[in-house]
Amino acid sequence: MVGMNYLFKSQTAGQQRNATFEAVRRMPVCTGHAARAAVLAAMLATVASAASAEESIFAFVYTTDLLPQGKSEVEQWMTWRHQKNGGTYDQIEGRTEYEYGLASNLQGAIYLNYAWTQAYHNGPFNATTPPEQFADYNAGPDDFFNAKRFTGVSGELIYRILSPYTDGIGLALYTEPTIGKNFFELENKVILQKNFFDDLLTIAVNFTYAPEYRNVPSDDNPTVLNWQEETDVNFGIGVSYRFIENWSAGFEFLNEREYNSFDFSHMSNSGYYLGPTIHFGGERFFFTATALWQMPWASVHTDTVPGTLVNHLVLDNDFERFRFRFKAGYTF
Repeated sequence: MVGMNYLFKSQTAGQQRNATFEAVRRMPVCTGHAARAAVLAAMLATVASAASAEESIFAFVYTTDLLPQGKSEVEQWMTWRHQKNGGTYDQIEGRTEYEYGLASNLQGAIYLNYAWTQAYHNGPFNATTPPEQFADYNAGPDDFFNAKRFTGVSGELIYRILSPYTDGIGLALYTEPTIGKNFFELENKVILQKNFFDDLLTIAVNFTYAPEYRNVPSDDNPTVLNWQEETDVNFGIGVSYRFIENWSAGFEFLNEREYNSFDFSHMSNSGYYLGPTIHFGGERFFFTATALWQMPWASVHTDTVPGTLVNHLVLDNDFERFRFRFKAGYTF
C-alpha cells in the first residue's frame, strides 16, 4: 500500500479510482473473490482518505473535503474590506484556526477572531459610520474613526453525509457558533460539491442561515445599548479548475441578504459579489486568494437605511465595494 500512496500523490481522485479498479482487474485469476474485495476496499479507503484530505480551494465558499481522522491543520485568514459610500474606509479581519479530524466524516475547529478598521465620512450622507464589527462603538459624523478589537471566539463542526469521490456528489452540514463582546451568532450551512473531468473541475454550492444578536447604540439615545435581531441568508457558488499540478483557478460568486428579524421579515440589504480565485496546494502547505467586487445589482428593501444604496451598490453594515481574502494552512 505504500507504493499506491506514493502513486496517488500526483493523481486526481478520479484517476486514483481508475488506477485502483485497473489494479484489481489485473490481479491473478487464482485470486479469490473475497481477497479481491478486501484489496479493493482497502485501496478505495486510501483513495477516499487522500481525496478528502485536500485543502480548501476557495476563500469564501466551503467544500465537503475534510481532514482524515486524527489529522490536524492550522489556518490563518486575512480579509480586507475596502471603500463604502465615499470618504475613506478600510477594515482588516483576521482569523486563526485550528482544525482536527474527529472521524472520517466529521471535522471540528476553533477560531480566534480579531479586526482593525479606519473610517472617515464613509457612511450615508458623508457621516463617519463604524462597520458592523464595531457597531457598539459611538462615532460622531465628522470623527476619524480608528479602532481594533478581539471580536470573538468561534467553534465549528462539519458533518459529511455524502462524498463526491465515492457517492458522485458531496453533501455536508456545517454549524459555527461565535460569541464576542455584545455579539452572538449561530452560522449554519448546507454544503454541496460536484466534481467533473476526473476531479480536475470542482463546483461547490453553499446555502447559509445565520441568526445573530448585536448590542448596539439606541437610535434615540446612543449612550444606551439595545440588543437587536439580525439574520444573514446567503448563497455562494465556487468553480475551480486544476490547470497544472498543485494549482487551480476559477471564480466565486456570493449573494448576501440581511433581515432585521429571525423570520425573514424586514429585509434590509442584498449584495452581490463576483471575482477570481487562485489556489496552490502542496503536500502539507496550501494558500488560497480571492478578490471580489460588488456587482451593481442591489435594490431598495423594506428596511434599507436611507443613503446606503449608491449606484445600485449596497454599502450598509458589512457590505463594501471590494473585499479580498487570503487563507494559508499547514497540515500535520
